[in-house]
Amino acid sequence: MAKRQSGPKVTAAPGLPGFLSASDLQALNEGRHSAPFDVLGPHKSGNKRWIASFQPGAIEVIVNVAGKKTALPRLQGDVFAGPVAGADYTLTMRYDGGAEHETRDPYAFGPVLSDFDQYLMGEGTHRELWRALGAHVCEHEGAKGTHFAVWAPNAQRVSVVGDFNMWDGRRHPMRRVGATGSWEIFLPDVAEGALYKYEIVGADGNLRLKADPVGFGSQHPPEKASVVRDIKGYGWKDAGWMAERAERGARTAPISIYEVHLGSWRRRWDQEGRPLSYKELAQDLVGYVKHMGFTHIELLPVSEFPFDGSWGYQPVGLFAPTIRFGPPHEFRDFVEAAHDAGIGVLLDWVPGHFPTDDHGLAQFDGTALYEHADPREGFHQDWNTLIYNYGRTEVKNYLVSNALYWMEEYHLDGLRVDAVASMLYRDYSRQEGQWIPNKDGGRENYEAIDFLKEMNVAVYGAYPDVMTVAEESTSFPGVSQPVFGGGLGFGYKWNMGWMNDTLSYMQRDPIHRKYHQHNMTFGIHYAFSENFILPISHDEVVHGKGSMLEKMPGNEAEKFANLRAYYGFMWTHPGKKLLFMGCEFAQPEEWSHAGELNWHAAEQPAHAGVQQLVRDLNALYQSTPALHVKDCQPEGFAWLNGDADQSTLGFVRYGDKGDAPVVVMCNFTPVERSSFRVGVPEAGHWDEVLNTDSQLYGGGNRGNLGGLTSTPVACDGQEASVEITLPPLSTVVLRLRKES
Repeated sequence: MAKRQSGPKVTAAPGLPGFLSASDLQALNEGRHSAPFDVLGPHKSGNKRWIASFQPGAIEVIVNVAGKKTALPRLQGDVFAGPVAGADYTLTMRYDGGAEHETRDPYAFGPVLSDFDQYLMGEGTHRELWRALGAHVCEHEGAKGTHFAVWAPNAQRVSVVGDFNMWDGRRHPMRRVGATGSWEIFLPDVAEGALYKYEIVGADGNLRLKADPVGFGSQHPPEKASVVRDIKGYGWKDAGWMAERAERGARTAPISIYEVHLGSWRRRWDQEGRPLSYKELAQDLVGYVKHMGFTHIELLPVSEFPFDGSWGYQPVGLFAPTIRFGPPHEFRDFVEAAHDAGIGVLLDWVPGHFPTDDHGLAQFDGTALYEHADPREGFHQDWNTLIYNYGRTEVKNYLVSNALYWMEEYHLDGLRVDAVASMLYRDYSRQEGQWIPNKDGGRENYEAIDFLKEMNVAVYGAYPDVMTVAEESTSFPGVSQPVFGGGLGFGYKWNMGWMNDTLSYMQRDPIHRKYHQHNMTFGIHYAFSENFILPISHDEVVHGKGSMLEKMPGNEAEKFANLRAYYGFMWTHPGKKLLFMGCEFAQPEEWSHAGELNWHAAEQPAHAGVQQLVRDLNALYQSTPALHVKDCQPEGFAWLNGDADQSTLGFVRYGDKGDAPVVVMCNFTPVERSSFRVGVPEAGHWDEVLNTDSQLYGGGNRGNLGGLTSTPVACDGQEASVEITLPPLSTVVLRLRKES
């Protein structure tokens, strides 16, 4: 950041109007005037109406009032002013070489921000902050143009600069409005697609160029300017989906989420390996997800971010869908296509931190505005990022309104909130002495907790049919309990403990698994303490952790069998489901954001078998009430035979009264268990509705000939039982046949 250099001392010309002083002239010419509307535009001086204009590079400035043209005298430097009668006027600037430019005078327009906007911003309750701040294509006082507004309370001067004013911060300094520290200006003739930034002379006197914190569009990285985007008037046609989505995201619904990094799902190698556009994804990705039977797509962050390697988790433009795949309306096309296919769209949302990039929020107005000043509170050591100051009213309002923005403007069906644990604790990933305790001497971050509660109350209050999901890796109580009951108010929480325990078990050689059976069973002890989603996410297949297939022990056939058995266990275990892209066909390599999924592998029989299994698991999960209606209720689950020595475990899933119960048996050894007696909760015929050893999935096709009829032999505390064949490394699912 460079210090603004003072220009030569300007001496006032004789005959200045009363509203212009010598110091005003000097400040305008030096680009440091903090109140330009006080001296530019139309003003009365004595009994005359004057017009003053600052036009660098112009050799002549002409005022046109109803066809009458008057040349403004040059007062000093690039300041022109003179007495002109008439209210409606345009300015024509003439330059060396004969070029001319005509426009209405930005300094002749009144404010756009209302007193009510100012009041709500000051109170921290402006739930539609994006309608006040940012760049809005609009008509104001009879002129078409763009209104710019930004919050920078400690700035000495703020200007909007762009390709429309030669990026010259002297040309369009903004008006400070109200007591909230906001700045605004309406620029006639600036339209959709214009590039812009804010040039800010900070409280420290340094000059900064900042992207718009509430901008709706950005340049393609590595370029950093904001882009004027008119996001009005899309014309949604998804009323049918919107009417139904409450039941699609309910705790009793089958929720199976496909987690996607848009840039690496598939690429166009006939066009230099570019990623698919939003419009292409609307067809290809949505069609694939529908074919696979997932109910929701979860997108790794699409809020604009500068560095591809962050995968979107270090965003700069929270209100801008990334331009990498197309402009905002095309992102809406993608969401609408998903809704038309009966698929919900969730967004990974990152209110926990932001990067230190110069054009971002860091030291926005020369002070720690969005972040904490003390690095013990405001700096993430793990990620070299800055932490939002949740205790500041305006910052909390900024984030809450952003959550609402995605629901309102893009019809998203929910937010998965990233890194919640890092927000909840002041000592997160810090040693003693590196953090500041709360007012009670504890480690909980009260301000972040209050923010998360307020966000959830606001989101569910405005959109009760969406879902919020916490990625929270600790045992913080009540994450998915309502705020009025003392919880954080999320709809769901990722079950990180279940994921870590079960993957630890599955990575072991089967000969050792009998000593670790608790890793597969312990999760039930807390499975109903929260509304859980079982996640196999991108985090499990990066940074040297290997792919899901690589994690599995044994030879190639055993690796596939282990993975199929694990997926069978996951889809029948209580909890909603989430699977990262590529895992559904057992991609052999770990994920890389720089390429695309290994779709060639998906064409090979063993991989295609896993893919077909996931598709069938989704279909079974959705068509079988016992597997989803009580995902979050203990009444929906009971243990059956669990023999640690044989590494087998079994359980029953129950639905509502009248729903057919389901019996699940897993064999996590490479040894077939024949004539294995399992208790069943009801006498009758039990159809084998899924067997992960099916030849269809690449298995050995060992099973139970389509089903079993119970006998009145007591087992597992049940009065009836069946003798089942458990293939090696398999999960077998039986469902009671209900007589019609």
